[in-house]
Amino acid sequence: MDVTEALGTGTVRRMLAEQTIEVPSWAYGNSGTRFKVFSQSGVPRDPYEKIADAAQVHRYTGAAPRVSLHIPWDRVGDFADLRRHAEDLGVAIGVINSNVFQDDDYMLGSLCHPDPAVRRKAVAHHLECLDVMRATGSGALKIWLPDGLNYPGQDDLRARQERLADALAQIYAALDPDQRILLEYKLFEPAFYAMDIPDWGTALLHCMALGEQADVVLDTGHHAPGTNIEFIVAQLLRVGRLGAFDFNSRFYADDDLMVGAADPFQLFRIMNEIVAADALRPGSGVNFMLDQCHNIEPKIPAQIRSVMNVQEATAKALLVDRAALHDAQQAGDVLGAHGVLMDAYSTDVRPLLAQVRLDKGLDPDPVAAFAASGYARRAAAERVGGGQAGWGA
Repeated sequence: MDVTEALGTGTVRRMLAEQTIEVPSWAYGNSGTRFKVFSQSGVPRDPYEKIADAAQVHRYTGAAPRVSLHIPWDRVGDFADLRRHAEDLGVAIGVINSNVFQDDDYMLGSLCHPDPAVRRKAVAHHLECLDVMRATGSGALKIWLPDGLNYPGQDDLRARQERLADALAQIYAALDPDQRILLEYKLFEPAFYAMDIPDWGTALLHCMALGEQADVVLDTGHHAPGTNIEFIVAQLLRVGRLGAFDFNSRFYADDDLMVGAADPFQLFRIMNEIVAADALRPGSGVNFMLDQCHNIEPKIPAQIRSVMNVQEATAKALLVDRAALHDAQQAGDVLGAHGVLMDAYSTDVRPLLAQVRLDKGLDPDPVAAFAASGYARRAAAERVGGGQAGWGA
């Protein structure tokens, strides 16, 4: 299917119009590397201003109606009020992220720590996050652990897995029926010898042991170089355990760059598996989220561009001629099958997405529309005084 045909095809346009991508509150704060955090004018000073910025992304893309929160970075005195603030701006609170990587007690781990008192503290933090979910209307708790070892022999690998299983079971038992856990994995960092949840297999084993309310979240930057991420996507979809994506892009490690920046073809391949498995529909249970740090670029335009990059990869995946692909695969036509994918990937889908936005009453160019709005200038002028949000706040 080419773009001209797609413009007249209600199904493709409807699926693109229905796609939503969750944005992270922390993307709007100051960030950087371990060498330097760079300040920018107009950066939010509290969770209310973060949500206001996030609402701008939805206003101009029409595809970002949820905002992830990070606790304690986004802790406020009245989460019900924060929820109302978000709803007044046309967005909702999305996934709640726990944080057990910025407390001195967690130097040797959190849920896997050898000291039972530290493990109890980490479990209590996650139970607090469940309360935040109840107050904000969130349906998912995302758990990423920094737990791991820097040296062989530092701790017992199997014992740490038993501690992890026990702690996760305590958190899982406290879930409401409409809540779920999204368990994230990461190959390395901050631990360099062995992370306690280093890969999708480990995350999946723990989720399967917990029950149906636990799924794996895949961060596209959390793998070894050369990892076939779309294979992992296909496997998790096959067993019904892909709960969410953390979309970003990487050149070397967990770079947290704008999704599609390093390898847009990889993003297309991932979305191709999503479309092939019919996991794009809103009821599939797969939540598409961004997890990025914008160290040198302006925050809101970077989030807008990231949403657009996911949309473009999705549109190309929807243009794959599935019947022709199936026929070529069954016939053993290697080059023909590859050509079907490449034809879709090589298609300029920007006119299609521009039409989708026009159908929603939006400007076809979200980046230009936001720039023309003057919001960034007003925010810089109004947000004077106080401490800017950043890592840890």
